[in-house]
Amino acid sequence: MADNVIVVLLDSLNRHMLGSYGGHEFDTPNLDRFAARAVRFRNHYAGSLPCMPARHDILVGALDFLWRPWGSIELWEEPVTQPLREAGITTMLVTDHPHLFETGGENYHTEFRGWDYVRGHENDPWRTRPDPSWLGTPALPAESGHGQYYNAARTWFREELDFPGPRTMNAARRWLEQEADRDAPFLLFVDEFDPHEPFDTPEPWAHRYDPEWQGPLKIWPPYSTDTVASGVLSEREARHVRANYGSKLSMIDHWFGRLLDTVDAMDLWRDTTIIVCTDHGHYLGERDIFGKPGVPLYEPLGHTPLFVYRPGVAAGTCDALTTNVDLNATLYDLFDLTPRIRTHGRSLLPLLDGRATQIREWALAGVYGRWVHVLDGRRKYARAPVSADNLPLSLWSNRWSTMPVHGMPKLKLPKPDRRAFVDFMPGSDVPVLRQPFAPGDRLPYWCHRQPADAHCLYDLGNDPDERDNRLGGSEERQMLELLHSALSEIEAPQEQFQRLGLD
Repeated sequence: MADNVIVVLLDSLNRHMLGSYGGHEFDTPNLDRFAARAVRFRNHYAGSLPCMPARHDILVGALDFLWRPWGSIELWEEPVTQPLREAGITTMLVTDHPHLFETGGENYHTEFRGWDYVRGHENDPWRTRPDPSWLGTPALPAESGHGQYYNAARTWFREELDFPGPRTMNAARRWLEQEADRDAPFLLFVDEFDPHEPFDTPEPWAHRYDPEWQGPLKIWPPYSTDTVASGVLSEREARHVRANYGSKLSMIDHWFGRLLDTVDAMDLWRDTTIIVCTDHGHYLGERDIFGKPGVPLYEPLGHTPLFVYRPGVAAGTCDALTTNVDLNATLYDLFDLTPRIRTHGRSLLPLLDGRATQIREWALAGVYGRWVHVLDGRRKYARAPVSADNLPLSLWSNRWSTMPVHGMPKLKLPKPDRRAFVDFMPGSDVPVLRQPFAPGDRLPYWCHRQPADAHCLYDLGNDPDERDNRLGGSEERQMLELLHSALSEIEAPQEQFQRLGLD
């Protein structure tokens, strides 16, 4: 067992843009530097999406996208940090991720022994007005987009180290240098929101990949399909938005390198397992898609990078199928603990120490009320609802919360009503409120206007760009059977089998 663990989660980190995964478009020298020491997983996938569901996978270890869209840790669950605390493991969270401190994510940090929230990212309501002395540097003129709070926050950034990403990495370094106890085990969890939008950087990063751009920076990507084809962005604007993501990626890579410098200086390599992961990717023009709109989880979004450094394990690659709940199981395994709740992960340690060449035969992935994806390590099958009303569907939760909806009423969840009834989650005796939806109901935002019968099947080994939809025939029958088996194994709600035409 390693004495210590560091997890660095970089939000919206695109696998195909990293040098260690063959990317050449943007510079990522420090992530590549870490990859040279680590095991690089080549078949790792997101599970529950987007932001908070993915953190639920990692910290709680249970897929939740089949039961609810987004929310807090429920009464029948516990994060891995709770048994770590009881076992005397020091746990520290350093983050600038605003969703962790908003309605819908407000209790993921509470079982850490300590936490440091760096303010000012995205729409964190940090400042109530712009800095009246702002002279325009280093935050450059940028289009406001939907960042009503960020527009004020960015005027308070006086130097690069004032931007949230650099500050978060610096805070993690300081904790290691000043507070990490070398005589007792610790878990440091760095939840860094970069390179998530807004793609806002100071010089010399801001124009690094688009030096000819004139005028305010476009730092807020649209969430859209047929983006250029329908005129949401011009071809020139699309290239600029993509370049600004690259600037954000290279900036946070630089500051991740400073964290690695501290690991070097403290010689943490000898007794510390280090995991670098993400929640999901981000479309930046692939298939003319931007953001995370309502489409299947194509490779740029769902196929994610994962690096694990473990003392005594040689650097290399791993082709086994893995997913984000497996990170939770790995943390339990690293600290020799066993989950006390129903979880869905498999530890990565047998893959790292040579005891196994695979830990799972399938992985499930999806967004609540959208496609349900099953992967077998080579093929990906995305199953849509078979009815136009996307029913039957229920929302299972005792907290009934989601991301804040200030100025975005379409994100509001319908309130539970007299149709709700008590049910039980698999493996739990704690009652859960289950709210069924009926024809004519306004469905939660996440599955609004979900198309019916829009299934797709890709052989990723022969078709990594997902151009040949192989529906019909024996392959689809095999994947339908695998999907049914996977949903049965985790005791998914029976309504999901009906919704997907699997009953």
